[in-house]
Order: sequence, then C-alpha cells, then structure tokens
Amino acid sequence: MSTGAGIDYSVWDHIYVSDDEDVTCPYVDTPGLYRMRHRTRLEKMAEFQQRGEDLEDNFAECKRLLEEAQGRLRELEEGRKEGEEDEEREAELRKIKAEVKKLKKDQKSFEKMIEKHQQEEKKLPWNVDTISKEGFSKSVLNIKPITKEETEEEKVEKHKTFVEKYAKEIKHFGMMRRWDDSQKYLSDNPHLVCDETANYLVVTCIDLEIDEKHALMEQVAHQAIIMKFILDLAQTLKVDPRGCFRQFFSKIKTADKPYQDAFAHELELLKERVRSCAQVRMEDAMKELEEEEKQKRLGPGGLDPVEVYESLPKEMQKSFDEKNIQMLHYVINKLDPEEGKYHLKRCIDSGLWVPDSGEGDDEEENDEGDEEED
Repeated sequence: MSTGAGIDYSVWDHIYVSDDEDVTCPYVDTPGLYRMRHRTRLEKMAEFQQRGEDLEDNFAECKRLLEEAQGRLRELEEGRKEGEEDEEREAELRKIKAEVKKLKKDQKSFEKMIEKHQQEEKKLPWNVDTISKEGFSKSVLNIKPITKEETEEEKVEKHKTFVEKYAKEIKHFGMMRRWDDSQKYLSDNPHLVCDETANYLVVTCIDLEIDEKHALMEQVAHQAIIMKFILDLAQTLKVDPRGCFRQFFSKIKTADKPYQDAFAHELELLKERVRSCAQVRMEDAMKELEEEEKQKRLGPGGLDPVEVYESLPKEMQKSFDEKNIQMLHYVINKLDPEEGKYHLKRCIDSGLWVPDSGEGDDEEENDEGDEEED
C-alpha cells in the first residue's frame, strides 16, 4: 500500500508483534509456550543472520582469490610477451585462466545469493525483537558534584600563579577607557574574566595611590568595577563569567539612570576604600621604618637614645646639646644620688654617654663619696 505522497507503508503489513495475542488451551502452560516460541524465533533469527555473514565471508574470500589469480595471470602473460615461452608456462597459463573463469563465476553466484538473502530479510515480519532498535543509551544522575573548597594557601598560590602569567594583559586592560575597547579586549582574552583579575586590579589601585598617581588610580578602579559587575552578573545568572561579559557591556551602554548611578556609586566606594587602604599601608610602612631606625639607634644596653634624651632633665639635655662634660658632671652631682645614677646608667645604656676608660669608675667613686658625705 502506498499513498500519493510516495510513502510506502507495505512494511507494516506483516508485523508479528507479540505471542501474547495467541489464544491457547487453558490446559497448556501458556508462559512456557510463549518462552518456547520466543526462543525458537530467536534461534531462527540467529541462523538466518549467520547464513548472511557466511555469504559475506565467502564472497570476500572469493574476491581475494580472484585478485591473486588475476595477478599471477598478468605475470605469465607479461613473460610470454617478452619471449619466454615453454610448455610448462603455457600449461600453467591455461590453468590460471580456468581458475580465473571459475572464480568469476563463483563471485557472481555469491553476489546473487547475497542479494537474495537481503530480499528475504526485507520480507521477514517484524516482531518485538526487531521492530525497533536502541539508538543510544545514556543514564544521567541528577547529583550535585562534590566540590572541594580551596584552602587559603591554595587560593593565594592560584592568585600568584595567575598574576605571574597574565600581569601584563591585566595591566593593559586596566588602562582602557572606552566600553567598546574593554569588550573587544575581553573577547580576545576571555581567560581574564575571573576573580584573580579583579583582585589584582584593586591591588594595583592601592599601589598607584601610594605613589600619588591619583588620576591613574581612578582609571584602574573603573576597570576593576567593570570586572566586579561582570562577576556579580555571572553569579546572578549562575553561568560562567566568560559567557556573560558581553551582556554586561550591552546593558551598561544602554542602561537607565539607576543602573548607571549604581555603577558610579560602587566606583566611588572603591576609590574611598583604596585611599583608606593606601593610608593604612603608608602608616604601617612609616612605623616599620621608624622601628628599623630605632633598632639601629639602640645603645649597648638596648635603650633608644632619643627616648632617653627626651626623659632627661632640661639641664642634662643642655649639657648634651653643648657637649659640655663639666656641666654634665655638675648636673649629676646636683641631683639626688639615686636619680643621678638612674639617668647616668640610662645614658650609658642608650649610647648617649660613652665614658672613657677610668672615667666611669671616677664617676661611680664620686657618687659613692657623695653618698657617704650625705
């Protein structure tokens, strides 16, 4: 049966769908009968398929033998053309010609048998085992993969490796000003759309602010906010940031005032944080520098000469300013003995006073004499 559209429905005329539709005697083991029929049908199908495979194998073997015989025939004919004629060669030539003729006949015979087998296969009725075939098999388990959370050390190492590899490209992106230029650059370098780039841009802003390059800092901060907005958009859409940065640029270039105001507000907040962090870093650097200078100034007793000088009485400070040793002795002798010893020891420990050999002993003896007189 066929329709006017040219579709042949005749293949549906003989379908052997199921054995369960047969009516059997109530005294017969119906399930067992169905299993026996199914097994018999499978055996016949396997036998039919094996017969087809044997025909294909025999046809391939016949074709191989024919090619070999034709090759030998060409060699013998070429030898005869060159003048090498003898009875044995002529006898072998006749034998090979007969073999080639027989193999050609066998090849045609196998071709006819294969064609007949294929026609019989088309006429076989469909059943539950042949009516359809599995196109593909795929099992999908909707299980959320277990992601190992990175440790702080791993995050730092990842950031360090990324920056070492792409520092030049990130700095180039940070110097851009136009939306279109930024979009094109990220299109050419999509690997830069990540948290590492945003973090490095912020660090660069702080360094520029410390170097008092304020205008350049504001420019890089602008690019850092661009990256932050792209990452936030990706998190909202739950997609890879590399696949949504074009959406951000399309949105920002045609955005309404509230969205642009939000962008400008985030930019100003970042600038303030950068200035604050830069100020803290400079203060810490000054403290470290002062601490280093203090360590260098420390005297043999581990005291800072500046702190000791500021704690001395005014008259002792004046004697040190004028480098007047006699005045220093006079001031120390005028002080209470315990107080004088205290200040003198601190001066020696801080390096403000380095007595010559013997002078220190004289001072101590004078102090002891003063104590006895008292």
